[in-house]
Amino acid sequence: MAMAAYVKLILGSVAFSIFWVLAVFPTVPLLPIGRAAGSLLGGILMVIFQILTVDQAYQAIDLSILVLLFGTMVVSGYLERADAFKYLGKLLTWKSKGAKDLICRICLISAISSALFTNDTSCMVLTEFVLKIARQNHLPPQPFLLALASSANIGSTATPIGNPQNLVIATQSGVSFGEFLIGILPAAVVGLVCNALLLIFMYGDLLSVKKGQQDSTVAFNGDGVDHQFSPATMSHVETTNVDSVHHESLRNRVNSKQAMGAAEVPWSLNGAYWDHRNQKLWKSCVYIVVVGMLVSLLMGFNMSGTAITAALALMILDFKDAVPCLEKFCCLGQEWRHRQH
Repeated sequence: MAMAAYVKLILGSVAFSIFWVLAVFPTVPLLPIGRAAGSLLGGILMVIFQILTVDQAYQAIDLSILVLLFGTMVVSGYLERADAFKYLGKLLTWKSKGAKDLICRICLISAISSALFTNDTSCMVLTEFVLKIARQNHLPPQPFLLALASSANIGSTATPIGNPQNLVIATQSGVSFGEFLIGILPAAVVGLVCNALLLIFMYGDLLSVKKGQQDSTVAFNGDGVDHQFSPATMSHVETTNVDSVHHESLRNRVNSKQAMGAAEVPWSLNGAYWDHRNQKLWKSCVYIVVVGMLVSLLMGFNMSGTAITAALALMILDFKDAVPCLEKFCCLGQEWRHRQH
């Protein structure tokens, strides 16, 4: 009997070791099947080695966690389509006061977005904006990318939907969304402040601008002319570009109306106008659904049911076949992990 238990322990350790290697090194040369297939292989080996029965293996699958994870993933995907992360990216350069101010903003926005929309999604989407800002201002990208990744991990600990580990803790312990947030938020805030200070201390020489020396950068607006500006005026260029495009658009509209002799606007322009209005209405509905989901979670409603209800509401509002969208959303995590490697 003792020998059988010893053999079980060895076989179980072998199955877990295979799973662990494939989870940590998904492109291992001997068996490059990835994390998902590696997890499935580890589970099947547990059954083959008779560590678990088939019924026990099914009971080990927590559907509430899978439903909650799926729901939050779909909601995050629709938020990306509604340009929520684009607006967060604009906040990074709005009235920016330099590189140190920028790194603090990245820490804050990354932490908040990862707490509400999962850390993988936040990192994958915001990385593009961070690299663009660093490139436009001739700043080293390393401190800003570190701020994004580390703050996303810190911020994701504050809520049950921030990362899959929190989902397991919250569902298995029965802790509500509000209780989890109140319990972890103070530690997350302290960690976020320490992280920002540590990054500024480590990269202070790169982020600071000496007196009498203008750390100018070059931006190309498509006219072949180099436009120089300093990190303290990063948001000015974006505002100027938007204003120039806006004025040019207004000028074209006035000229078009004069050329038509005050004639009726063509149906094509009317169609584009209503398409724009419908798009704005759809985005507003997406934001309302997400806010409603967060309020429901704070009120103590079932997290899995709330998340999947919000996901279904967004699918209905989209008024399209949901299969292409679901395929795209389900690949978000895989795309982020692929970029990491």
